Amino acid sequence: MKKLLGVIALILMFQGIHAQKKKYDIVVYGGTSAGVAAAIQSSRMGKSVVLIEPTNRLGGLTTGGLGQTDIGNKQAIGGISREFYTNIKTYYDEESNWKWERKSDYKDGGQSRTEEGEPTMWTFEPSAALSVYHDMIEKEKVKVIYNERLNRDSGVEKVNGKIASITMESGKRFIGKVFLDATYEGDLMATAGVSYTVGREGNAEYGETLNGVQPNNYNVSLTHLISINAANHNFIPRVDPYIVKGDPESGLLPNVNEKPGVEGEGDNKIQAYCFRMCLTDHPDNRIPFKKPANYNEQDYELLFRNYEARKGSVRDMYYKGGPLLPLINSSMPNRKTDSNNRFGFSTDFIGKNYNYPEASYAEREKIIEDHRNYQMGLMWTLANHPRIPKEVRDEASKWGTTKDEFEREDGWQQQLYVREARRMISDYVMTQQNCEGLEVAEDVIGLAAYTMDSHNVQRYVDANGYVQNEGNVEAHGFDPYPISYKSLVPKKEECENLIVPVCLSSTHIAFGSIRMEPVFMVLGESAATAASLAIDSEKSVQDISYENLRSILLKNGQRLE
Repeated sequence: MKKLLGVIALILMFQGIHAQKKKYDIVVYGGTSAGVAAAIQSSRMGKSVVLIEPTNRLGGLTTGGLGQTDIGNKQAIGGISREFYTNIKTYYDEESNWKWERKSDYKDGGQSRTEEGEPTMWTFEPSAALSVYHDMIEKEKVKVIYNERLNRDSGVEKVNGKIASITMESGKRFIGKVFLDATYEGDLMATAGVSYTVGREGNAEYGETLNGVQPNNYNVSLTHLISINAANHNFIPRVDPYIVKGDPESGLLPNVNEKPGVEGEGDNKIQAYCFRMCLTDHPDNRIPFKKPANYNEQDYELLFRNYEARKGSVRDMYYKGGPLLPLINSSMPNRKTDSNNRFGFSTDFIGKNYNYPEASYAEREKIIEDHRNYQMGLMWTLANHPRIPKEVRDEASKWGTTKDEFEREDGWQQQLYVREARRMISDYVMTQQNCEGLEVAEDVIGLAAYTMDSHNVQRYVDANGYVQNEGNVEAHGFDPYPISYKSLVPKKEECENLIVPVCLSSTHIAFGSIRMEPVFMVLGESAATAASLAIDSEKSVQDISYENLRSILLKNGQRLE
């Protein structure tokens, strides 16, 4: 009996050691939309693949509340990305998936509305996206690992210019031939020693006009586009920024800077984050907004003053037929919403994310919790505070978080909208010129088509002593444009077997156009295809045949022109 127990112990020990080290052709770190598409394509290319997700939920923002898909041009989306949106349509064709309203009662609207006879659907509940992703993954040979975070201190082993393995905080080690960093933060890329940047470049660095600090840039007509920047998502005129109105000596209200910086110059600040709230007005599925334990009324003083300043203002955005709530409340199926930032004071926690890209995991969790508490407080304020107009309180009180979407009991999601974090610097940097079509990448592996878009970056006191938001850019009027393969791969001397489909090589303003979930799926699929070719040809990811890559992408339905 003792011998038998000894043998069993040895077997278990061997299995434990073996479990700590796994070998795969392709290792995908980050279960975002790009990571899911990359894992699926890796399997379809006949490669062994592991998809490592640091949390307990796949899909990133696509399953985290961003159900009103930012597209730009649907016809630019192909491959696995289009397959996903086709599967969403199939999901909602099933009457059993309509629990809180009849299918015939749902009115699909906004930029991503589904036209009559269209085989795809671009608006969806987070749970629907999660179900579709799981179905797509289960049909492939993909090993999914949850709740494993990269050891960012010493978790990347490099040998002769290539990543040999990555190690998690738990000690689990994954050996691969090619690695893909599909995180929103670029953690694998950074830990591997690849060059990157954080923040806004100055306009002069790449010959741009919409980068850097952007104060008071209301209507700018450029050769190929129209830009409406500071006029949108800003305060009604004459909102006082001081704790005691008119008294600079009393100090500034929370998150207001004294000066914005010099127009067009770069800084290390990043556009604001928020949660894309999934709200409902169905009484049986609604969780009323709760006042957070650390609620600080002063955090919302600018909101109160913005409402109070509306009287007699020519920019009365809240009344006279406009929306009562400072939210974009896009309708999703089953009486739910995708709710996003709108106007001068809303869900964007402006200025409170600057440290996020480089922060430790613990520091990031604190930043995420601070954002959640801020939005909890905002929604409770809109629904309950006596300084909010009654019409607004009545409207806000109709809504609440949903009981059936996310793991948290309070109905809030875990996925923060990380609009931008690190961005790689490779041999090819996507810039405003690419978006405008003034420069065209020849090694195209996908198309982008969305507006050059940046949410506000900071709040400041203007020359008249009033508060303004700065950083908002909305520049449109250009056609879909190619994304360069070289912008997905590091400089060869830095790493020969890493591809980065999310934190790709791009300036701040160009990334604002590229950074859309359907495009991330496109780039994830193309990255996995390139990784497979690198393995088959025994070449670095920088040296594969672009003609072979292009041929396979077109065969698989990617849209490249």
